[in-house]
This record gives sequence, C-alpha cells and structure tokens, in this order.
Amino acid sequence: MNTFPQATSIDQVLRLIDENALAFVYISRKNCGVCHAVQPQVQEMLEEFPTIKPIQVSADDVPEVAGQFTVFTVPALLLFAEGKEAIREARFVVMDELHRKFQQVVENS
Repeated sequence: MNTFPQATSIDQVLRLIDENALAFVYISRKNCGVCHAVQPQVQEMLEEFPTIKPIQVSADDVPEVAGQFTVFTVPALLLFAEGKEAIREARFVVMDELHRKFQQVVENS
C-alpha cells in the first residue's frame, strides 16, 4: 500500500485542489496516534475511488494549513469537489460513514 503524496507547502495543497475535480486533503501531526491509525484505512478506501486525488500535509511542517482550512483538531479529512469543500471529518472518523459520503460525492461529480 502506497502512502499519500506529502505536501511541503500550502501552495502544493491549493494547487492539488485547484487542478483536480476531486481532491482529498489529509491533515495530521507527527505525534498524533489517531492520525497514524486512521491514515491506512482511508488510503485503502481511496483505492476504490481513483478519481479522488489525495495529498497529506503535516500541520507541524506546514503550520499555515490549519489556518487556511480552519482546522482545530487532527486528523482532519477534507474532500473538495470542484474546489469547494464537500466533506469534512475530524478526529474520530467512522469509516463506513466516510465511505458512503465519498460515494455520494463521486457519483454526483
């Protein structure tokens, strides 16, 4: 299983959202146990949705990401459709619920 591409700047994240109809941003921190537990599950789920382009960004390395997307807790999972935020999940993520939401957004785009 390959990991999400890592963003090293806020510009990279914004470019991904801008250039893809469906973009998924995974915001985490290095010392966040929940982040590391949730990530492989989300990656596996995204394999079902090849039209969604993912990127991961660490709020430790790119602190402005928290302000840009108004993120108060990690992990923050943001799905953008046509540049607009369509899904936002944070901290405790129910995978079945997230899968259903992804499916809805993919079907409607």
